[in-house]
Amino acid sequence: MSVAVRVDREGDHASLVPAGPFDLSHTTAVARAVDGTVTRLSGCVSVDVDLAELDRIDGAGAALLARFLDQLDAEGRRACVVEGRNPEAARLIALYREHRADRPPSQTHPISPLARIGALAARLPGKANEALDFTGRCAVALPKTAAHPSSVDWRSLPKLMQEIGADALPVTSAANLLVGIIIGFLGVSQLGRFGAVAYVPELVVVAHFRELGPLVTAIVVAGRSGAGLASEIATMKVSEEIDALRSMGLDPLRWLIVPRCLALVLTVPLLTWVGDVLALVGGLGATAALTHMTTRAYIQATLNAITVEHFLAGLVKTPFLGLAIGLIACGQGLLARGGAAAVGVRTTTAVVLAIFSVIVMSALFTFFFALMGI
Repeated sequence: MSVAVRVDREGDHASLVPAGPFDLSHTTAVARAVDGTVTRLSGCVSVDVDLAELDRIDGAGAALLARFLDQLDAEGRRACVVEGRNPEAARLIALYREHRADRPPSQTHPISPLARIGALAARLPGKANEALDFTGRCAVALPKTAAHPSSVDWRSLPKLMQEIGADALPVTSAANLLVGIIIGFLGVSQLGRFGAVAYVPELVVVAHFRELGPLVTAIVVAGRSGAGLASEIATMKVSEEIDALRSMGLDPLRWLIVPRCLALVLTVPLLTWVGDVLALVGGLGATAALTHMTTRAYIQATLNAITVEHFLAGLVKTPFLGLAIGLIACGQGLLARGGAAAVGVRTTTAVVLAIFSVIVMSALFTFFFALMGI
């Protein structure tokens, strides 16, 4: 496909439509086509660039278009890119633009708490729109990943599963073991007053398998692995490694986000399953220490209490909890701007949002299962 730049004029407004491969191998043709549009823009006040017909673009083509747009702005013409037609190309061109946002004016007067609340409420729709936009772009990246598997860094998946799963196993196991002990102690102290100690094993199974097991595991993973992923992506963003990936024609969503989210989706259910087993051990230890129930009787009561509904009700939600942690952590990392301080802020925000989202999703699953009678 040949390189060309079509110019559509309507009075003092012009629309540029570049077409063909704007990449390094066609740099000469791209430069000639871009320079040839200068004379055809004589008298134009505003210029829009429509990227819908681009075959492909890399850093070389984006740099030439960005330099041309900066030249138009310097001449007093309003030059902008139509982002909706080809958002990835628009973002790549924006990397090479010379404009920088003006710094906000410094505040000379303290802001009242009421004004802070109002400002926060005013930003909520924008934040929700950003979250939905990021989620939508991740959803769109999945079919592209299936069509082009080489666009994903699959080699990093085993290492990610080890860091997220195997390395987190001691802390998640310890947390679930302690939760099992706590449930056992509470069950003995409360049910023992009614002579119903025999129901403590069932209490441990129902409480931990359905609710506390997935929730505790996801919270620990969000605090540990979520923070690590957010800081890693944020560091890559502020050090311009993300921009380097885009300039090489790689989509950061597919190259970085997909393997990390997939690692969380695969490992969180496994960590939850191991945590469920250790919670039963903790409940056994607590019950045996406070009552005269034998180990054989406790195990038999536990086996009778374990059902497919209890097991699946807790395990089915874990992939969604892992996916939420991955999307939030990676999304916050991509929003980092500035230096080391921005990395810390985004990491803290990612952990807080991930833990809150995990609790909300767990509550929604519980409400849904209750409506379904599961």
